[in-house]
Amino acid sequence: MKLLPHSLLLGATWLLAFLPCVMDWPQRWLGAQVSLLPPLIVYAALSCTPGWMMLLALAGGMLADALSCNPLGSTTAPLLLIGVVVLRNREVILRKETFAQVTLGLAASAAAPLLQVLLLLTFGYEPLVGWGSLWPWVFMTVAGGALTPWLFRGLDRLLGAVTYPTATGQGWPMARDIVRGRH
Repeated sequence: MKLLPHSLLLGATWLLAFLPCVMDWPQRWLGAQVSLLPPLIVYAALSCTPGWMMLLALAGGMLADALSCNPLGSTTAPLLLIGVVVLRNREVILRKETFAQVTLGLAASAAAPLLQVLLLLTFGYEPLVGWGSLWPWVFMTVAGGALTPWLFRGLDRLLGAVTYPTATGQGWPMARDIVRGRH
């Protein structure tokens, strides 16, 4: 991938970090917000190089922390961990399958808040966690899993519009018989 697709992914990271601030109706109506940063990191881990995936996790985590009451960096570490786990297993993940996308979106959306709470508890913070936190976590997990295929298709379409398609075969037929010598 070249610079323009990476810039578009950075723009998508910025947009998905600020989207919960602009769209506050899920918080008002349902009592929970949707975070699409974990599915974006799954997409980046399956599509980009490790360096770009880490840059997207760092930028997305810092932007999300800047807009919340969380300590700076508490979202970055879970996003990086999710990205590294997916990156290490991307050879066996069926990237184009909807079931795999939903499963990875569910897992990433469930793991990110749990890892964030674990990180905050490890460093001595006292996050507001109780039985009332169960509904937002379940909603975030299900919504993240359901929206992951839409995110994959949208980003694939966006990046496909600005990049050349990859060549699938060779430029010459393989059935050609090359005869050497005098004939």
